[in-house]
Amino acid sequence: METLTKNDVKVWSVDSTHSSIHFAVKHMVIAQTKGSFADYKLKVESEGDDFSNAKIELEIEVNSINTSMPDRDNHLRSADFFDAEKYPAIKFVSKSMTKVTDEDYKLTGDITIKGITRPIEFNVNYGGQLVDPWGNTRAGFTIEGAIDRFDFGLNWNSLLEAGGAVVGKTVKLQAEIELVAVK
Repeated sequence: METLTKNDVKVWSVDSTHSSIHFAVKHMVIAQTKGSFADYKLKVESEGDDFSNAKIELEIEVNSINTSMPDRDNHLRSADFFDAEKYPAIKFVSKSMTKVTDEDYKLTGDITIKGITRPIEFNVNYGGQLVDPWGNTRAGFTIEGAIDRFDFGLNWNSLLEAGGAVVGKTVKLQAEIELVAVK
């Protein structure tokens, strides 16, 4: 990750006890199936308290996928989907974070799944900053985006007799992130 050059670089770490990364995909055309990833590393650098042009790196451990159904989780880890043995991580590296309003940003970057890298754009809602009772500066965000799973070789599917697919092609991504300034 390229480090910001200004003297007021602020480095942030994720408070994983108050953060989460989720996804949702259509099941049988009529409902959403949701899941999450429990293990991930997130590094953020900002120019002081301003998150415009923040540098962000995220690495998600595929084996930490959880849809509350162990058989489905194992299928998602298999070569039919993520092929976690060969591709153990999903990675995101930011290219830009642009302020739209005081509370909203557009985050663009590259996401890599199964060795395939594609550009992605996220809508980011900035919840603000505060100093907690222990003197730590915290910042909160809600992040939303979507991918076409076929763009990343996540091709397994089965067709329904009435038409449509068992698993939809669009995967909605959502994260609730609380950061803590470490420098």
